[in-house]
Amino acid sequence: MTKLQMCAGFALVVSIAWPAPPAAEAGPGDAAVPVIEPVVLEELGHDPASFTQGLELDGSVLWEGTGLAGASQLRELDPATGQPRREAAIPNDYFGEGITVVGERIWQLTYRDGVAVEWDAATLAPVREVPLDGEGWGLCYDGARLIRSDGTGRLRFHDPDDFAETGGVDVTRDGRGLNGLNELECVDGQVWANLWPSDTIARIDPGTGAVNLVVDAAGLRARGIPQSAQVLNGIAHVQGSEFLLTGKNWPKTFRVRLGR
Repeated sequence: MTKLQMCAGFALVVSIAWPAPPAAEAGPGDAAVPVIEPVVLEELGHDPASFTQGLELDGSVLWEGTGLAGASQLRELDPATGQPRREAAIPNDYFGEGITVVGERIWQLTYRDGVAVEWDAATLAPVREVPLDGEGWGLCYDGARLIRSDGTGRLRFHDPDDFAETGGVDVTRDGRGLNGLNELECVDGQVWANLWPSDTIARIDPGTGAVNLVVDAAGLRARGIPQSAQVLNGIAHVQGSEFLLTGKNWPKTFRVRLGR
C-alpha cells in the first residue's frame, strides 16, 4: 500500500450534541492484561457526518458501514483520503451495523431489524437478507467463520455462506466477564473489539474468550476530535501492527501502530 495522505476536505457537521463517552472503568486485577496506547503514524480524512458502524480495508478499498434508521449506508472509500467513491442505502431503512468482506460479497448487520444483508461488492447491490437472532453490533471474518458481537460479552460464530449460528464464546478480562463488545476486526487469529461506551479496544483470543491486550485510545480525541463526537467505532487492519481507527461522527481517521 502506498503511503496514505492526509485529507482535510470534510466540513464538520454535527447536529446532535452527544455527551462525551465515559472512560472504561478499571477494577481489581485489571493490571494483569497489558494496556497500551496507539502510536499515531498519520492523520487522514473522515466524513464527520458518518455514523460509523463498521470499517474494513480490502486491498485498495476501504469499506465503511454506517448507521441510523433511514440514513444507513454501505460505502466504498478511498483509503488515502476518506472520500466516498460509491455508496448505497441499506434496504428498507434498516439501522445498519457492522460489516465484513467475504470474497466478492459483503455482509452487513442490522441493529434490531432481525436480518443481515448480503451485498455484491462489485455492484453495491443487495443480494439477499437472512434472519438474525438478537441484536447486530460488530462483524468480522477470520477466513473460516463470521464472528459477531451483539453488545453483550459474547462473541457469536456464524457460517459465512448462510449466516447460520455455529457456536460462540464468552469474553473475559482477567477472569471477569466483559460487556459492550462492539465493532470487530479479525487479524491473525485474534479479534480486536471496540468496547462501548468507551474509546477502548480489546484484543481477544476467540478460542478461549480471554482478552490478552487492551488499547486505551482516549488520547486520540486531543488530536481534533470534538467532545460532541461519539465513541471510537472503527478498526481496519492495514498490515503488520498498523491499523486505521476512527469513530462515529469523527472528522479524522488515524493510521496507528498497535504494539505487542
